[in-house]
Amino acid sequence: MAKNTSDSAPFRPWQVSSDKPPAAGFKLKSFDPAAKPFTLGDKQRDREALARQAERLDDLQDLLYADGRFKLLVVLQGMDTSGKDGTIRDVFGRMSPQGVHSVSYKAPSSEELAHDFLWRVHAKVPRTGELVVFNRSHYEDVLVPRVRQWIDAAELKRRYRQINDFERLLTESGTVIVKCFLHISKDEQLRRLQSRLDDPAKHWKFDLADVEARKQWDAYQAAYQEALAATGTAWAPWTVIPADSKSHRNLMVATLMERTLQGMKLRHPPATVGLKDLKLE
Repeated sequence: MAKNTSDSAPFRPWQVSSDKPPAAGFKLKSFDPAAKPFTLGDKQRDREALARQAERLDDLQDLLYADGRFKLLVVLQGMDTSGKDGTIRDVFGRMSPQGVHSVSYKAPSSEELAHDFLWRVHAKVPRTGELVVFNRSHYEDVLVPRVRQWIDAAELKRRYRQINDFERLLTESGTVIVKCFLHISKDEQLRRLQSRLDDPAKHWKFDLADVEARKQWDAYQAAYQEALAATGTAWAPWTVIPADSKSHRNLMVATLMERTLQGMKLRHPPATVGLKDLKLE
């Protein structure tokens, strides 16, 4: 099984993990969306630290690709405006597109609905040496159906079990999984939605479906709480990322990624026999 090394001490208070899920006693409301456990003191210093970290992440991703033993899957989930796109841009944007890909999941197509709900996901997981970021993911197929009551409790429980089995399969096949829940407050979401309305350059980002989902805020919070508790496993834990501060959100995710990659003990492949003695003329 590929070792998930994201549970280093500073992250443990923010992780949801259990050998036998659901995680006992997990309450999403106990996590403060405005917290800044990894801040260096102010927004500017956090941004400067992120810039330095982005360079190190670029080197580590290059080493992941060269090493060729592991795959790395990053799952980003969160309410609308929690910053999934911004996290991908600011944390992973310096990495080489040769070995990094992002995948966005929307409502399933008729072809996808004709298969099991994990069919479309399995085809997009990383290959050896790759880092793939899911912008939303297979978790949409437990969150949205739960809130809209499209499936009953028995089917929901089956899907949680199938997700855990699927993620175990991936880890036992050499994939390290990092799952981040970008935790934003209802007040901060309102500010971000309003800013999209107030700025014509951001109108393309505005979707009336986001407003409808906001009306079901409590239902989605309950759905996330249940999903994180049911699928926060020892092989694929969740990390709750306070997301009211964009700069801190990015810094915390980048720190998590750096520690995960470092913990994988990546190494350069050995040189071709006799290469070190080769002299070019």
